[in-house]
Amino acid sequence: MADFSKQYCELHDMGFEGDFDILLEFELLENDYYIPLICEGFGFIAIGKFDNECMLAMPIEDASYGAVNWKKYSEIVK
Repeated sequence: MADFSKQYCELHDMGFEGDFDILLEFELLENDYYIPLICEGFGFIAIGKFDNECMLAMPIEDASYGAVNWKKYSEIVK
């Protein structure tokens, strides 16, 4: 089953609250840690907290397995 974040559901009026809240998960993290969570809508595979900034792991296509680009929350959630 696909999982969608609360933020994706709100931006795209999906009709349900979402499976998890990106910002809540971010707040629970210690700095320099991440949690593997997939949002099928935005396409990220993890939420990280680096330098106290919310970062989302975006898979790199045509790269080795597990390669990601860490993008700022504000770059992805618009």
